[in-house]
Amino acid sequence: MTDAISYVIAAILLLQAVWRGPAALRGRIRERSLWGTMTAMSLAWLMRTNSGKRLVADLGVHDLATLLKHLLCVIALASLFRYVTAVDAAEIRTGNAGARRVRVGAAAHRYAVLTAAAVSTAMATVFLAWLNRTEVPAAPQFLDRHSGEPALAVYMGLFYAFSGTVIGLCAYQWGSRIRSARGRALRTGLGLMTAGMIIGVAYAAIRIVYSVLAAVRPVSTAHAALQETVTDILLYCSFLFWGIGVLVPAARAARSRFATLRKTIRLHPLWRDLAMVNPDLVAVPPSRLLPHSRVGTALNTARDVFFGSMSSELRLGRYVTEILDSVLELRRRVPDDLYDRALAVVTHGGASEGTAEARARALWIKAALFSAHDPAGRPAGFPTGGGDSLMAEEAWLLRAAAAYAHISPHEVVRLLAEEHAPARCEDEDRDHAHVMED
Repeated sequence: MTDAISYVIAAILLLQAVWRGPAALRGRIRERSLWGTMTAMSLAWLMRTNSGKRLVADLGVHDLATLLKHLLCVIALASLFRYVTAVDAAEIRTGNAGARRVRVGAAAHRYAVLTAAAVSTAMATVFLAWLNRTEVPAAPQFLDRHSGEPALAVYMGLFYAFSGTVIGLCAYQWGSRIRSARGRALRTGLGLMTAGMIIGVAYAAIRIVYSVLAAVRPVSTAHAALQETVTDILLYCSFLFWGIGVLVPAARAARSRFATLRKTIRLHPLWRDLAMVNPDLVAVPPSRLLPHSRVGTALNTARDVFFGSMSSELRLGRYVTEILDSVLELRRRVPDDLYDRALAVVTHGGASEGTAEARARALWIKAALFSAHDPAGRPAGFPTGGGDSLMAEEAWLLRAAAAYAHISPHEVVRLLAEEHAPARCEDEDRDHAHVMED
């Protein structure tokens, strides 16, 4: 059961590390620190499992899995604290000291890596030089195997003193930000993470006390089992609260990112057709792998939407801006009454009042792509969103993009044919007049 819980926690942390990997590559110290925390902590939890212990057992160093687990925890906690206090350190550098929390966080941020390196070195020295590793007792736990050794108190004291201090400082940082946090999801996440850190401090305190008692004289099996059960429960609860607290804001961000990707995919066909006609108006030209094939369409969409260093939010904003620029360019190259005729075509075709405007815009765009001529100067009439932000323009573009995919060639031909109808009528009238004169 213990191994199963460890595997679950390690898997959750590893998924978080994979999820945050791209942000760590693009980001700065905060993104890289959080990714380092997730990665190191997931490996530390794997070292708790029998599989992890067997993985390093062949190296011939007894209890090496325990040492690696503790060192990985030190790295993870140092990275976590660097992440938590990065904003405070930036405020101090800009001269905005602010609250006491900011000053405390900035001071601790400065020495986090140095302190972690010193603690790791001291722990490795005690482990390799002082702990008795020549005999292999049958006890299943590290504390029980080295019970009665004074070096145990030094080793575990270093680890849990560092862990408890960092965890306590994280609880202080997160707890002091709950009231000022924006959004219920962020406040909930900070509250859960603070609760998890408080439980973690209690766990570290109990382990320090027990380590000292075990180093003085061997502890009975009953007391050892009770201690292990209590501290394991505290450890699991600490990670549970902290993990859920991290996931709550991340889940909301994931939903937002997913919605942004859906909008970008919906706009892509419209953006691609406009970009092909107006290549000078786009920052990155559309992909052209395997043109005129279904496989190529899917590959090009995936390449345009998912690949590249640009974030999904910036890509969506770029698509909206470039579509608007292309539409403005087309307005200079089509007859002024094209939209009115497009609206008449879709209304005559039975479009409902709610969808007529979107279909008319889509039909206008598709017809303009086929019939655009040299720029004539004044832009033709065309109803855009009329908003003062990209979000306002985005709304009507999404409706037009949805209708654009269902515009039939027959509608385009019919609209373009009506453009020449008045000219044909005038020619017929002139011919009729000539006949009458003759």
